[in-house]
Amino acid sequence: MSFKALSQPIDFEQVKSLSKLTPEQEHLKNVRDQELKEIIEGKSDKILLVIGPCSAHNEEAVMEYVTRLAKLQEKVQDKIFMVPRVYTNKPRTNGDGYKGLLHQQNPEGKSNLIKGITAVRSLHNRVISETGLTTADEMLYPENLEFVQDLVSYIAVGARSVEDQQHRFVASGIDQPTGMKNPTSGNLNVLFNSLYAAQQKQEFIFNGLEVESSSNPLAHVVLRGGLNEYGENIPNYHYEELLKVVAFYKAGNYKNPFIVIDTNHDNSGKQYKEQIRIVKETLFNRSWNHDMKKWVRGFMIESFLESGRQEADGKIFGQSITDPCLGWDETEELVDYIAKHV
Repeated sequence: MSFKALSQPIDFEQVKSLSKLTPEQEHLKNVRDQELKEIIEGKSDKILLVIGPCSAHNEEAVMEYVTRLAKLQEKVQDKIFMVPRVYTNKPRTNGDGYKGLLHQQNPEGKSNLIKGITAVRSLHNRVISETGLTTADEMLYPENLEFVQDLVSYIAVGARSVEDQQHRFVASGIDQPTGMKNPTSGNLNVLFNSLYAAQQKQEFIFNGLEVESSSNPLAHVVLRGGLNEYGENIPNYHYEELLKVVAFYKAGNYKNPFIVIDTNHDNSGKQYKEQIRIVKETLFNRSWNHDMKKWVRGFMIESFLESGRQEADGKIFGQSITDPCLGWDETEELVDYIAKHV
């Protein structure tokens, strides 16, 4: 067993010089980051939407989507704060399939991670510079965090990663709000162990150095449903399940209780139109419980220009090649609904 080097050692500072923010863009990002921080801390009661394609496989389609989203954000800015999903690396259960823009700049092409780093930074930068929005990405590979941390406003730790100690410890050193998804089993004990680890200082080896993390008080839980041993979906957005999550928060010494509902994945069974019903049910449930209304203030929604999904060789502009997504018209209607019912 061995590892074959495919490149020279990567110079992190050189990478960060690519698509670097201008002072004006950095100021804009700092303003948005502060507003998002106040939402997580409960100083603002706006609803957080982490919204966009399942995977950012086509740069121009992503930019068209985010341009529309920026206009929609202006309409609902008093009630909703939107962070576009620009997920550039995708977890694969068995290692096969499209692994995201970081790996493949052409979904049908070969993997090239060095070119991928450039493409990823360019896309996050374009969103800021061309639309004024700032982005969310998933921390699939903890070692790659430094490639994007200066460009993004929100980090997600996925269901397959949240049980991993390296992900938990790296999350504890992230400055941005970090959503810790429940594991694929749906186990809440595992989820809150992960949250606790992310909210503490940790000492570990990171990118060749012994480090101590700062702790991340903006880390919070994301409920995405689970699967039982028979492969059946176990949703966890219903009223009774949310009460359990509220109880976990109350029983522990957690900073800034905040709950995000992932409306797709095992909550919807990947029936993408169910996302609409899940949002509406959650908004109704919040009205019945004070703590729920105070803490359940975020949604992750998978949405793109065209509804549904296609295979990686599909030619439909703005349609997902991974999980199916809501189309733009459905998205616009849903965002308007949220703004009117919070």
